[in-house]
Amino acid sequence: MSAFLIFLRGNARWVAAAFVLTFFSTIGQTSFIGGSAGHIRSEYGLSNGQWGMVYMIGTLASALTLPYLGAIVDRLTVRTVALIIAPMLAAATALMALSAHVVGLILTIYLLRLFGQGMFPHTAYTATARWFTAQRGKALSLVILGHNAGEAVLIAGFVALSAAIGWRLGWLVLGVAVLVVALPLVMWLAAVERVPASTEINPRVVDARDWTRGEVLSDPIFYLSMLGFMAPGFIVTVIFFHQVYLVELRGWSLGVFASAFVVWAGVNSLSTLMTGYLIDRFSGLSVIPFVLLPLGVASILLGTMTAGWTPFLVMALLGASSGAATTTLGSVLPEVYGLRHLGAIRALIVATTVFATAAGPGITGYLIDVGVGYPAQLVTMGVYCFPVSLLMAFVARRVRARTLPSKAVSDRPPG
Repeated sequence: MSAFLIFLRGNARWVAAAFVLTFFSTIGQTSFIGGSAGHIRSEYGLSNGQWGMVYMIGTLASALTLPYLGAIVDRLTVRTVALIIAPMLAAATALMALSAHVVGLILTIYLLRLFGQGMFPHTAYTATARWFTAQRGKALSLVILGHNAGEAVLIAGFVALSAAIGWRLGWLVLGVAVLVVALPLVMWLAAVERVPASTEINPRVVDARDWTRGEVLSDPIFYLSMLGFMAPGFIVTVIFFHQVYLVELRGWSLGVFASAFVVWAGVNSLSTLMTGYLIDRFSGLSVIPFVLLPLGVASILLGTMTAGWTPFLVMALLGASSGAATTTLGSVLPEVYGLRHLGAIRALIVATTVFATAAGPGITGYLIDVGVGYPAQLVTMGVYCFPVSLLMAFVARRVRARTLPSKAVSDRPPG
């Protein structure tokens, strides 16, 4: 039996618990909520700009809340956290179905983004990082595939469901699914906590000492690393948000551009699995200098190329970078800041990246309105990725330099 199958046989319940959380987190993602945008704008009488403002307000509010709420993952078990966040996500879907006022819509977006986009995957990644050490990369890569599965199943399924019973009733059905499918599964699968030291042979111990969130906020490495961590969310969100405008500029078919998402999904999944292998083989710190390189090339291609095949190559590059970025972030944080306060620290970083995803469409849209060409913006974003990749190599060296001496001291025999 292969090592991969042996790993799955021994760890299926924990990987599956986190996978379920990332699968259902799709409900709070922009790609899912955007499917109801036409109905929302029509029924609430919103222009594209007004709908964008509602979405930005709800998203930014969720980002402000996440650093505080996300810290509960450090104090409570996954089962207890699930008992809190699953009913709240279900309540958000119910509010989407029943709300008739724009204030209710803002609250809906806030809850969907806080619990769907925020707490569901945050809980999954934090728990996985704690449950696994030597095979953390492999475990995280499998858990992250829940996003791909959710986008493949839930988005298409909701479109069909809305056509059959209406979009509002479709959102109610989603809430029921969270309560009767997601919550019981997570409660059952996570009933037993995994202890890495008792189940892994010769674990690769590379984690740093346990930093507090206050210490992280005073660490220059944190601010340098955020220049890299924020880039994928900012750039990919901008590209997807303005895809119709880009297609019009390039004279491409929107249908052809949409079909390129198949390439995105496939390469994203492969990149996720490959990155997990590389992290287990080397470390997350060894991988981070390379994560932004495909993203930089993709942005420059979009800004300069007009050939019909460009979207397919770009989607492959975006998928490679996005899969690597998500897997690496989940794995590298324990190597930089330890495990004890991982939930609080990760919530802080996720909140910052959510700010970036919320700000990206607004900033680039404003620049387009005042005459700054969108292709030039894309090229600028692409060029940005290359010096920041060098900066990430510097960050990795600095983290190793401060981690290894402390590890050597801790490994020294007493006396």
